[in-house]
Amino acid sequence: MIIAILVVVAVGIIAGIMLSFASKVFFVPVDETAAALREVLPGANCGGCGFAGCDAYASAMAEDRDMPCNKCPVGGPAVAAKLAAILGVEAGSEDRKVAVVMCNGNKDVSKSLLEYQGPKSCKAAKQLFGGLKECQFGCLGLGDCVDACNYDSIRVINGVAKVDRDACVACGACAKACPQSLIRISPVKNMVICHCHSTDKGGVTRKACEVGCIGCKKCESVCKFDSVHVTDNLAFINPDTCKNCGACAKVCPTGAIQNLRLKKKKPAAPAHAAEKPAEPVAAEA
Repeated sequence: MIIAILVVVAVGIIAGIMLSFASKVFFVPVDETAAALREVLPGANCGGCGFAGCDAYASAMAEDRDMPCNKCPVGGPAVAAKLAAILGVEAGSEDRKVAVVMCNGNKDVSKSLLEYQGPKSCKAAKQLFGGLKECQFGCLGLGDCVDACNYDSIRVINGVAKVDRDACVACGACAKACPQSLIRISPVKNMVICHCHSTDKGGVTRKACEVGCIGCKKCESVCKFDSVHVTDNLAFINPDTCKNCGACAKVCPTGAIQNLRLKKKKPAAPAHAAEKPAEPVAAEA
């Protein structure tokens, strides 16, 4: 019994010495700055900053002090300020961004190609004739983007994905999940948007969807800022130069271009009825 105990104790001591030696030999130095930056980042690992995750972004900032610290869409300005304080630099500013679904072809205005009864997945449905609608570019409406969103900011309404612009953090997860590649990340300040992704000729698009872009170029001709260009039968509004004047939306014959500023305006209060003049009171005899 005593011999067994001594053997166990000896093995433990030897193992402890070996582990202590190995920890010194294989020690990997930790960048304290990177660790502090990582602590501040939200940990979403969404890739919205352009890096593989929060660890990669923190390491990049620690190694290169010129790396912008305002690239985290989830943390926003508050996190950018904390990162800048750790690095001893200016936080800078960056326009808030939001996900935009480049399709408005809901069930009421677009034609269905078939009745789908397979898995509730846009990726799976796309394998059947390219989709469920006559428009091969439109939203499939089965919610892959909804499943990918961790912020409950996107919903499928009447067959089309809709983004809650106030809740969206522009992480880009929905854009990556969409097999149609029709979700883009755009500055939230841009309120005039072409909600279409079809590059079919006008006649084909019009037949498949009532609100699709037909490439008529009316929008291009009225834009005073050279912000709208029609390429491959589809209007594109440059978010960097657009002034949100809404001129293109006014002349769009199908309503593919929408001015979201008009939707945000509150309805005018009803005018009060004019008061009737009091009837004259007859004088007593």
